[in-house]
Amino acid sequence: MEKMRCSWGNSKNPLYQEYHDNEWGKLNLDSTYLYEMLVLESFQSGLSWETILNKRENFRKVFANFDYHEVAKFNEDDFERLMQDKGIVRNRLKINAAINNAKVLVKLENNNQTFKQILTKFIPRPINHHPKKMEDVPASNDLSKQISKEMKKRGFKFVGPVTIYSFLQAVGLINDHLEDCSFKNGEL
Repeated sequence: MEKMRCSWGNSKNPLYQEYHDNEWGKLNLDSTYLYEMLVLESFQSGLSWETILNKRENFRKVFANFDYHEVAKFNEDDFERLMQDKGIVRNRLKINAAINNAKVLVKLENNNQTFKQILTKFIPRPINHHPKKMEDVPASNDLSKQISKEMKKRGFKFVGPVTIYSFLQAVGLINDHLEDCSFKNGEL
């Protein structure tokens, strides 16, 4: 049986296909994965997702395998090291946001809360939305606006509604695989 993918998943780039087939739209609320996707989605803002996927291993290396407890300890020297690393996107605001957001996650845990709890308060069960064509997939929605507002209130940075909508898709809280995509049910 031939695999049908969402149009964007038909890239010749195997990293893109792998991401489409095995991650995007599949529920994963592991705290480290949530931080990883938050970092990657915020760095993607204004760039192509393929650019970020191609640099993902470099991001993983320089951001302590996305261990936000470690990233929360980053200091000015770490910031400068990141700003000089050609293997990632070198954007001051985005690097600052990644470090800041790690600190916010640690602060949440110190107050007996988790990022997963915040997200599932808004979306208790994944939303399966299987549009007919990519043009029907929104850039944001009311939920991403509400979650963005809540996250900003808690101190997160670089978490606008469009970034948050993409993040929700990435972690599988919103499954926007197209109606005719073989991967829409998270199987194959």
